[in-house]
Order: sequence, then C-alpha cells, then structure tokens
Amino acid sequence: MATTTIQERLFALPTTAISDATGGHTNVAASIKPLSDHFKIAGQALTVRLPDGENGAVLEAISKAKKGDILVIDAKGNTNRAVAGDFVLSLAKGVGIQGFVVDGVIRDLAAVRELDFPVFSLGTTVAAGNKNGGGVVGGPVSVGGVTVHSGDFIIGDIDGVVVVPQEDVEKIAEAAEAKVAKDEAREQEALANGEESIRAYLAKVVK
Repeated sequence: MATTTIQERLFALPTTAISDATGGHTNVAASIKPLSDHFKIAGQALTVRLPDGENGAVLEAISKAKKGDILVIDAKGNTNRAVAGDFVLSLAKGVGIQGFVVDGVIRDLAAVRELDFPVFSLGTTVAAGNKNGGGVVGGPVSVGGVTVHSGDFIIGDIDGVVVVPQEDVEKIAEAAEAKVAKDEAREQEALANGEESIRAYLAKVVK
C-alpha cells in the first residue's frame, strides 16, 4: 500500500484543526481570503518579497518553483497594484505551481476564477504592477503578520491560511489529526440521539 505523504495528510485536514494544533500562532491575517470558496491548498512555500507596487520577481519565482509549490508573496499589503493577472497565473498553473498566497492583490478576477487556480489574497484591483526590477525570491517574508520561510508548509481553505514551520510539520500534522478524531467523537456523543444526548453532553461539560 502506498505511503501517504505529509502533503496529502495536510490536504485532508481543515485549517481549523491545524490552527488548533499550532496554538493559533501562525494563522495568516483573516483579510487574506480565497478568491473562490472551494479553493484548497497544502504544500511547501516558495517565498517572494516585492518592492511596493512591483511584481517583476514573480516571474523569476515561477521559473524556479517545483511542482506543487505555493508562491507566498509579500507585497507589503499594497491593494492598488496587482502582483499578477490571469496570464501570469496561467504560467504558474502550467508549470505545476499549486497556488498563490498574496499579502497584496491580483487582477482579472473573472478569468482567474475561470482558470480555477487557487489564489488567497487581499482582493483584486484593476491596476497592473510595475516592472522596474527588484524583489527577492527564496528569502524570509512576512505575509498576513506571519513570517514564512521557503520550505514551510502552507495550508489554505475557506476558513483561511495557516503556516507550519518545516521543522514542526510532522508533530503538527499528528496533533491536528488527533484533534479531528477527538472532535468527531465529541460530535457523535453529543448529537447521536438528538435533544437527549445534547442535554446529557451539556450536563457533563457545564458546571
């Protein structure tokens, strides 16, 4: 039987359980949201730090990324100029990048949704980014108030985005899986027989 990879295990987990396992210390700011509710990502970060209003280094990152990587882009929270539009995102999808997490905005929303490429961002804009140079690929970044290093694990879904440091990923995955199992057992206990089991559960936990 094939061994389940850490990425597959993380993909199967909700971000809420992973957040609980991390103690909530590495949750990306809630303002960074998926552009479509069904988007789900779980993989390793390739980081990009951009000068304010610039986006040139995004293409460099796309050229360096491995299949399954997630580009984590520190755009300084700029909500005027886009870090990418549908063409650049098509390039990223075409080389096997899994998604973008952006402390900034993208554009061409209708085409991006049509592309069905996961983007988590502060929203959208009509203005293109500048291409005057600069930017760093692979260095530490700050996205949504969380420091991210290339190789850290990024998990995103409708509830938001969580970062798991690479060195902690096994213990966090195990803790999150245990949390899911515990929650399922609690739900079974409390909801198995309608009001009767709900009242019995409440009587046990409310002192």
